[in-house]
This record gives sequence, C-alpha cells and structure tokens, in this order.
Amino acid sequence: MTSTPAQGRTGWSALVLAGNRPKGDALAAHFGVPAKALIDFGGEPMLSHVLKALHATASVQQIMVIAQNTDALADAVEAGGGALLRQSSAGISSSIAELAGTDALPFPILVTTADHPLLEPDLLSAFIADAGDADVAVGMVERAVLFERYPMNKRTWLKFADGYWSGANLFALQSVKCLPALELWSRAEQDRKTAWKLFLHFGPWLAVRALTRTIGLGDALRQAGKRLGLKARLVPLATPEAAIDVDKPDDHRQALEIWQNRKGLHQP
Repeated sequence: MTSTPAQGRTGWSALVLAGNRPKGDALAAHFGVPAKALIDFGGEPMLSHVLKALHATASVQQIMVIAQNTDALADAVEAGGGALLRQSSAGISSSIAELAGTDALPFPILVTTADHPLLEPDLLSAFIADAGDADVAVGMVERAVLFERYPMNKRTWLKFADGYWSGANLFALQSVKCLPALELWSRAEQDRKTAWKLFLHFGPWLAVRALTRTIGLGDALRQAGKRLGLKARLVPLATPEAAIDVDKPDDHRQALEIWQNRKGLHQP
C-alpha cells in the first residue's frame, strides 16, 4: 500500500530500514518472529509504531520500507498506516543509493530504522528542522542527555572532544551529493562503533584526532564531508529516547516501559 500524503504535507520522503542481518537476527529469534521489525511492542509490531510516527510528522510526504522479505512485513505496514514496500539489495548503503533521488524516493530523504518504536513526530520534526541545508545530517544523542533521565542505560559511545555520542538511527540525505558518502559507508559500516577506525576512512590525520579526542564530533563530520565534497552536519538531539533503539531483550524491556509510561499504562 502506498502512503497517501495528508493535506498540508510538503517535502520529505522517509525510508525505513526493516531488513534482517545477513546471518539472521538473534533478537527476532528470541521473540519467535521472522524479522526484527515484527517484534511485538505494546500489541503491535515495532515497524507499525515507526510508521505511525512518520505519518504523523507534518513534513513527511511519502514513506518507503525496504527489507529482504517484504511479504512478511505487509500486515505490519498496513497496521502502521501504509507505505511503499521495496525489496532491499545486498547491503544497506547500496540499497539506499539505488533508490535515493528516484521518483519513488525523491530528495530530501529521512532515513530511520524499524527497531526504533519510541520515535515521535516532535522528535522527527526537530531533526528535520535542524538538518538545515546539509547534504547529509546525522542525529546523535550526547551521553549527558541520556543519563540525565536514564542513568542505567547501556549504549555504545563514540568519544570525542565535545562529548560521548550515541547514534539515534536518524539520517537526512538532501541531495545527490550524499551518494559518495553512501558508497564509503558500505566500506566503513563495520567500523561504525569505533570512532578512530570510522574516521580513518577519511584520512589518517582525522583518525588520529578522533583517537586522541582533540576534535569534536561536529567538526569531524564537517571535515569528513569536505573530503567528499559535501556539507555534513551533526544534529545533537535533546530527546534522550532518541538513543534507545531495540537491539537486545533489555532494550525491549526498557523501551516498552517508557512507552507504557507515556500512554499511562502499567505492566500487570
């Protein structure tokens, strides 16, 4: 089912990554479902929650979901309000590169994942606004923001001069200039959780500065973007829940508790 633009919507495409890992997903197996996107979260698949948040975001005009097995996701997509379903190719970055800028997925594009059921329209709108005129923008949460509300939460942190940062699975791709970044990401993806290894792909000096924490993440992204001929921007997010995606059973329990508190529900 193709999403239908609501009155007053302008601008953005949204792309939801809902595929499985090449060797299978342990969390999906833990919950007994064929895909991580289908894990139950408060009575609906996680994917449905993500789609509902996107449909409720004023600047999102159309939505696409990509995965290896699109048939398995059809009911969850319908429950979330509908989206265009497309089969992904071998890798995440190559799948995005094949679709970005086409009639089915025109720029600008908001990219997120199906394992982020705490997404809300206010967060998505703030990220889109703060992406500004960047060709590529990356949403991140600084550790102090997360720990102020959830001090026991465990994340992987990228350590820089301007703080310790965790990803939020939110990316803005606003022009064809993003394509070289996607191509590089296909080679660098395995290093995404180690700052200096990640920035080694942009040259040894930037890697050394990341390793010694003599550069902030915002500056590092700007310099990396310049090397690729594009404008890259860090978008610091003030919403701590932006960093809480669902990768482990403990993540699922915490995210569900947060969601239940939002709704005024309580675990029996």
